[in-house]
Amino acid sequence: MANNSSPSTQNNSDEIDLGQLFKLIGIGFSAIFQFILRVFVYFKKNIFILIGLIIIGLAIGFGLSKITSKKLKTEVIVKPQFESKNYLYDAIDQIQANIESKDTLFFKSIGITQIDFNGLEVVINRVVEEGTTETDTKYLELLQSFENTDAIADIVRAELQNKSSFNHRITFFYKNQKSGQDFAEKVMQYLNTNEYFSEVLNIYLENALERIERDKQLLDQVDLIITNYSNKIGSQENVSGNDKIILDNKETINITGLFSLKNDLIKDIESKKLELLKNTQAIQIINFGQPQQVKKSFFSKKIVLFPFIFLALFFSSTLLKYLNKRSKDI
Repeated sequence: MANNSSPSTQNNSDEIDLGQLFKLIGIGFSAIFQFILRVFVYFKKNIFILIGLIIIGLAIGFGLSKITSKKLKTEVIVKPQFESKNYLYDAIDQIQANIESKDTLFFKSIGITQIDFNGLEVVINRVVEEGTTETDTKYLELLQSFENTDAIADIVRAELQNKSSFNHRITFFYKNQKSGQDFAEKVMQYLNTNEYFSEVLNIYLENALERIERDKQLLDQVDLIITNYSNKIGSQENVSGNDKIILDNKETINITGLFSLKNDLIKDIESKKLELLKNTQAIQIINFGQPQQVKKSFFSKKIVLFPFIFLALFFSSTLLKYLNKRSKDI
């Protein structure tokens, strides 16, 4: 009889467990429905208040957006030359600090007599070119450590400097378009008045011009040798396929090497001329942009901000009233 009663007891236990499970599920759905119903009743009860707050907030935001002048900006792309990047960042920090302290004496010293500090700001950041990765940056910085050694030739060193020197963007924010654009121009002029880098630039230009002049003189000598060789070959009837020139003292010169030297000299002259064109200032200006309106994200606009604030305050006050009521019941 014990064996016959055991399965019946187990089935009754399973039915009780399933019944309790379905009962709990029903209670859960009922609680969710009650919550949704309460939310619906809450919004139905306060719908006119919420709509009124939204309309008032939109009206205030729209009015302030019309009263407040638009903020403008000018972006200047620059390339620091002669290891002047640290100087550039320090100078921009100094200018921004003088803006925050409204130091009119400093700005008069750099030629800015009329300045509107309202909304004025200067920031700088590096321009990361497309396709440049952090690994490439570390690799170029490692190569840059060999800049001042004799192991790398001038042309290779210049190429490394070109690849490891990033462009930088200086952004001027302001509200008065006329004075703001004038401020940006005067600041850029001031950045290139550093005496140390001016002397470095002058020495660099002198060395480059002397280098070009020496290359031209050497190029003329090579051309003269090649011309004499050509004349000598033209005057002889039988010429062997020898690529060497025999001088009067019986020394020989490789004619192929002369042509190679000539090509290298031409390339060096072209490279130096290009460097003279690029390196006219310590802080080389790549592009001086025109004034443009600052683009703001949707949620930063006052027309959306004020309705959000009013609704948040209303919901907060309602929650506090509910908690206060519940606390009295306890």
